[in-house]
This record gives sequence, C-alpha cells and structure tokens, in this order.
Amino acid sequence: MFKELITERLQLKNIGYDDVQFLYEQFSNNFVNKYLFDMEPLKSIEEAQGVVRFYLESKPQLQHRWILVRKEDGQKIGTCGFHCWDKKNGIIEVGYDLLELYARQGYMSEAMEKIIEFARNELNIKRIDANIYTENHASIEFVKSLALRKQGENMNIYTTLIICIISIQ
Repeated sequence: MFKELITERLQLKNIGYDDVQFLYEQFSNNFVNKYLFDMEPLKSIEEAQGVVRFYLESKPQLQHRWILVRKEDGQKIGTCGFHCWDKKNGIIEVGYDLLELYARQGYMSEAMEKIIEFARNELNIKRIDANIYTENHASIEFVKSLALRKQGENMNIYTTLIICIISIQ
C-alpha cells in the first residue's frame, strides 16, 4: 500500500531491515531526539531492529516510515511518515526528523509535500495532524510553511504540545 516516492532531490525509501544501523544512529542522536515525545532515544541496535519490526510487521498497518535518501550521493538524512491512521475518518498523524547537518536546506519540505500529496491521492486522507512541542520553534515554523495551522494546545505529561492540522480535501 505504501510505495517509494521521488522528489527533485530525494528518494523516499520504504523503511526496511537494511535501515537498522541508520535508524540506530538517527534515533540515538541528541539533535534528532530533542523534541521526540513518542519514543526514548535508542540505546542499542536491537532497539533499532524493534523499530523496523514495528513498521513492517504490525497489523493492521496504521503507520509507515520512509527513509529520506539524497539522490546525489545515496546518503540517508532523515525519516518521515505517518502514525495513528484513522481509516474510518480519514485522519492521520505525521512525524518527521532530520539529521542536523541537513536541516534548513529544504529537504524536509520536499519530502513532506510529497507524502501529503500521496496521503491525499492514494490513502483518502482528509486531515493530517502534527503534534509539536511548543519549544520546538523550528518545527512550528516548518508546519506553518506547509499551510498547517494551529488548532489548539494539548497538555502532555512532559510539556505543552501544539496540535497542528491540515485539511487536504
């Protein structure tokens, strides 16, 4: 159901077991983990294998992750994907992360525009949510640039989250 996607500079590769080492490096990185609230930093390759298993083997498949690969050099630079898919109501949550070296170069905008297009055209998604810590100013500005708008705030045991929504009908 999920396919690989191509943008001008990126290949959005479906997550696979060949990505375990990258995922370990990605999700044990302090920059990447600073604002993650849905998982703790990875401490081992085995935990990275568990992440891959979650995306590939969970049934029903209500989530998906792509690995962002630069076309120019094959470098894996981040991930993006969907969580908490409510198929009945056409609502899905988006998540994204990028290594610091590649931040603020337009890569994530390129990737997100492509997966939003995919969600609209192939998954029958009507609404995409993004949960963001209020302290994560870069991510808040990023979703604003994608025409997501602040819908409200929701208290979390760690801090306040901003819930951003984009309607894609």
